[in-house]
Parts: sequence; structure tokens; C-alpha cells
Amino acid sequence: MKASLHWIRRAVSVTWLSAVAALLALPAADALAQIDAAHSTITATSKQMNVPVEGKFSKFSAQLVFDPAKPASGSAQVSVDMTSYDLGDETYNDEVRGKDWFDAKTYPTATFVSSAIAPAGADKFNVTGKLTIKGKAQSVVVPVTVTTQGAAHVFDGSLTIKRSQYDVGLGEWKDTSVVADDVVIRFHLVGAGK
Repeated sequence: MKASLHWIRRAVSVTWLSAVAALLALPAADALAQIDAAHSTITATSKQMNVPVEGKFSKFSAQLVFDPAKPASGSAQVSVDMTSYDLGDETYNDEVRGKDWFDAKTYPTATFVSSAIAPAGADKFNVTGKLTIKGKAQSVVVPVTVTTQGAAHVFDGSLTIKRSQYDVGLGEWKDTSVVADDVVIRFHLVGAGK
């Protein structure tokens, strides 16, 4: 039972990283807009022994610049608090924050900084940038769908990352046959209205 819980914790930590990646990869609503965190969500899903495990980040912030008519002039800078990952159990949360997973004491924040935003079809955009987790930076391309909700832009999408590229899951947890290497980050970000 304890071993099973440890696997779940590990998988959740991977999920958090994914979530971080997702937050970081979103385009922004309106010039220098903030995210409405109360109405935004980021989840990360990994598989432990082929069973999906999902977790959420509760603390993140973003500086977003986005105009659908001029996407190339947009930008996104997202920061995620790695200690805010919640698996619903403090014991698991502590495990995920540890050195083998997020090492949140050494690397308390994960970031995404965009370098380009390009149209990819009706209301769809590809956001290219650097995702940094545990001090490891990787170039990623995040597909994002942008819709309007009242006066705010809403950004939805998902991104699959490899946890091994960010050293998430060390020691016995490096084995991707137990906790899969792929982590899917899904996000729903609501830009704060003017």
C-alpha cells in the first residue's frame, strides 16, 4: 500500500510539472493582462502503472500580451509555485516537493517565457517558448485555442512533456515503466477583464 501511494505521489509530481508547462505556455488576453486565477485551472496527468493520476497547481501568475488580430506581437510570461501542487493528501504533497521529484526547496518556481505566437487555424495559435522546470529549460510549442468570455480572452490547450527531460523522478523513480515519462498538461486560463 505504501509503495502504491509513493507511486501515486511521484506521478502527481510529474503532473504538477506538466501543469506548470501548461500555464507557462499560454498566450495572453489584452495588453499586459493578468490571469483570473479564481476562474483558471491547470492540471497535469501522468500514468503510474498505466493508471492516470491527475494533480493541480493552486498558485501561479502570468503577464500576458495578446491581440487576436496581431498574434505575432503577443507574449506570455508564466510563473508557477511548485510548492502549490495538491494531490489531496499532505503526505503525498510533501513527497512530490522532495528532491526526487520537484525539489521545490531548490527550485520553487517553474516558468514559461514565450518567443513566438503564430496562427494555426480558426481561434487556434501555436505558442513557442522555453519551459523551465528544476533549472532545466526546454523549447516547447503549445497549441492554444482562444475564445472570448464576456470581456476576457480564455486560453485552452494541452501539452505533453517528458518528465525525464526536466529530471522529475530521480533514483528509483527514473524507471518509466512504473511512472510513465509522458505528462499531459491541460489548462484553462481566463484573462482578467479590463
